[in-house]
Amino acid sequence: TMAHSKALLVLENFIGGKFVPCSSYIDSYNPSTGDVYCRVPDSGKEEVELAVKAAKAAFPVWSSKSPLERSQILNKLADLIEHDLEEFAQAESKDQGKTITFARTIDIPRAVYNFRFFASSVLHHTTECSEMTTVGCLHYTLRTPVGVAGLISPWNLPLYLLTWKIAPAIACGNTVVAKPSEMTSVTAWMMCKLLEKAGVPPGVVNVVFGRGSKAGEALVCHPDVPLISFTGSTLTAQRITEKSAPHCKRLSLELGGKNPAIIFDDADLTQCIPTTVRSSFANQGEICLCTSRIFVQRGIYSEFVKRFVAEAKKWKVGNPSDPTVNVGALISKEHLEKVKNYVKKAQAEGARVLCGEGVDSLVLPADNQKGYFMLPTVIAEVKDESKCMQEEIFGPVTCVVAFDTEEEVIERANCVKYGLAATVWSSNVGRVHRVARRLQSGLVWTNCWLVRDLNLPFGGMKASGIGREGAKDSYEFFTEVKTITIKH
Repeated sequence: TMAHSKALLVLENFIGGKFVPCSSYIDSYNPSTGDVYCRVPDSGKEEVELAVKAAKAAFPVWSSKSPLERSQILNKLADLIEHDLEEFAQAESKDQGKTITFARTIDIPRAVYNFRFFASSVLHHTTECSEMTTVGCLHYTLRTPVGVAGLISPWNLPLYLLTWKIAPAIACGNTVVAKPSEMTSVTAWMMCKLLEKAGVPPGVVNVVFGRGSKAGEALVCHPDVPLISFTGSTLTAQRITEKSAPHCKRLSLELGGKNPAIIFDDADLTQCIPTTVRSSFANQGEICLCTSRIFVQRGIYSEFVKRFVAEAKKWKVGNPSDPTVNVGALISKEHLEKVKNYVKKAQAEGARVLCGEGVDSLVLPADNQKGYFMLPTVIAEVKDESKCMQEEIFGPVTCVVAFDTEEEVIERANCVKYGLAATVWSSNVGRVHRVARRLQSGLVWTNCWLVRDLNLPFGGMKASGIGREGAKDSYEFFTEVKTITIKH
């Protein structure tokens, strides 16, 4: 009915400093109720064309500002988002399905910090210089912004991962056209409302909403967008690589993971168990860094499993806006089906589901009966070659298996196509270093999980991506380097 559609939130593209309506829209659902709650522009070539034009037009002025001027604007934007932190957190939780607690303590604070961090780091880069006295030459490097950056961000940490791209891109003097996921576009749209007040000139940040297959593709194929930063699935990244190849674009691809946790028999289980439950089920397991394969040394296997399952069962699933809830809703009906099917496959192969899906009953509040919820699920006795141990599930599902030797577990941990993150639990320092060195993984946490220093490189090996992002790495990605030789 018309009356119903009026109540829906309707987003608009943000191009050249103005909100621009679109000719067609996509429904976006509230994952915790299963209802449509928002309409997102279904942008394509024309909208992307306008956004790229605006970004190109804004580039000369923005790129010629000093790093300090840009830094002050980024800090102002951080302050404005922080001022509205609660409003942003509520919106993120409702749009994505994550718990209000997670949005309040992780997503929005990190989005704020992304701007502050790059506002600071951009002031501290130096270029290189070398002298060749024998031929009377001095060489030095210059770094300049690349131009219009195309930024494509996913639905799991919507504002957090969008700002992780926007902040370094504009700090370095580029202008951007960003495309958030069509499933989680609200906080990006809210951020656009603050740009002018922060002093971001029109056209520096343009946001085009829509699907990957239409809006994303138009952005990737645009000849005036020399650089693409993408976070999402390996499958989409293959398509981006193919589509951008004729234009020789610069790519940064942060893709999936099938992350192992390796727990040796000398691990401190009082720390290890709660942290590993968190690394398995935080944000409904919808983080590329989540642990989905847990290798436990045989001597402590049964004790670990017993305690791990008991801890997992304590995690409360329900309405994301309830501050006592640990697990919110999964992103979509389709995604929930996909995740549940992995559990069914494991059972068909003879694996044992120790808790969660199909074993325990899920009790939901009346308003959330149609939401996309699932209990934290632990699977044991899974073969290494099983789909559940090889493919990224991206839900609240983790597999626990036993191992005997250090040598064996390293080989098994490395036997997947991914290589993003790993965790190692042991009180033997020598072993921690040995194992960390041999894991094919861009990040290795030992005796902890998800402790991040944004100064250091972030990214994966193998099918987990190409490139690294961090203070120095993002600066190098978002700038063009030139070597100049002066004969004197």
